[in-house]
Amino acid sequence: MKTDRRRFLASALAGGAAASLPSSARAGAARGDETVRAKYAKLDAILRQPVLKRELFTSPVIIETLELLRFGGSFICRVRSKDGAEGISVANNSQQVSLYPIQTNRLQPFFLGKDARNLEALLEEVYVHQSNYKLQSPALWVPLATIEFAILDLLGRIAGLPMGLLIADRVHHPVVNVYRANGERDVTAEAVMVNLRRQVEESQAKALKIKIGGRMSHVEFPAGRSEQLIPMVRKEFGDKMVCYADSNGSYGVEEGIRFGKLLREYGFAFYEEPVPFDWYEETKAVADGVDIPLAGGEQEASLHAFRWLIANDALDIVQPDMYYFGGLIRSMKVARMAAACGKVCTPHISGGLGYLYMIHFVSVIPNAGPYHEFKGLSQATPFECRTSDLGTKGGFVKVPTGPGSGIEIDPAFIRKHAVVPRERVRVEE
Repeated sequence: MKTDRRRFLASALAGGAAASLPSSARAGAARGDETVRAKYAKLDAILRQPVLKRELFTSPVIIETLELLRFGGSFICRVRSKDGAEGISVANNSQQVSLYPIQTNRLQPFFLGKDARNLEALLEEVYVHQSNYKLQSPALWVPLATIEFAILDLLGRIAGLPMGLLIADRVHHPVVNVYRANGERDVTAEAVMVNLRRQVEESQAKALKIKIGGRMSHVEFPAGRSEQLIPMVRKEFGDKMVCYADSNGSYGVEEGIRFGKLLREYGFAFYEEPVPFDWYEETKAVADGVDIPLAGGEQEASLHAFRWLIANDALDIVQPDMYYFGGLIRSMKVARMAAACGKVCTPHISGGLGYLYMIHFVSVIPNAGPYHEFKGLSQATPFECRTSDLGTKGGFVKVPTGPGSGIEIDPAFIRKHAVVPRERVRVEE
């Protein structure tokens, strides 16, 4: 690992985070002569360790109903146990509007009558049930994450614990520092700056992220926009602002390295997805050719692929998305693997209340990055949170400490939704 990338990761893990990692993880990150095969053995041992704290529950929690509710473009998942406990989650609505039949027809029936304490094993079993693995992608994992969040909300309310403490022993980050993510493309650098100034001021964030390139190898418009924007951001916000850049797979290896060097020249702190997300060898080639830490994984659906990316030092910062990767339990496995190799976890967020689930996750991982994504809290789902306003005063947000998700969705809003029926159609493969 290059000196500058090593320095960034050490800084990201400072303030007690590095000390909280197992000693074997700290040593493993420092051993430059460790073979990839030895890393795989270490990561495989981590993957065998349970995540969900099943011991918190002494009695079975049998799932009696599992429903997807819909009101226009709004989707809510509701689970109830035979003992009358209830859990609620909010879907990634922009994806669920296309994917909801997968949840209602292929996934929900599997969970009925099952013990929610076995959620971790159930996620593995439903993957192969009726060949669901053939859907391996966000098409499978977005609906499953929606189900997982609802069941974790249920279990958290039974245990009287926030969902983060169902997958970890303690809270490492009771508040989460945010970076303000600007998602604009196809506008001039000057136009980006107008909105970026406003977004940073509103959030009071000490870090920001810009989009560069044209996205997934498309030609950038206007031409030369990224070369103008990168120095413009640094000049506008000064050396104290932490700056990140996301290419969303805009480049090949050569161009990816060129932009990585430009970002390094202007003091950017990480470089996200320089090449298309499933170009693993090319991702490593860029990582080997730049001094800036490389981030990626928001579109990743495979634990095995994350294992390769981590063991082969293709990424310095892993970014599982709470929805796209299937929830908190699978994402914790990625964070643990990253920690074992001295790497940082800065999860991606998408849709719905993804930000809420993300900060619960970040709160309990010792190797969390210094800043985490904030695009503005969605107002589409009215809710109350008694332990946090979930705002970004001072550039950080307080993690809810109430049971489960820590929020109460407006019952009147839930009543507007109707249960999405299962379609009983026989399909021959």
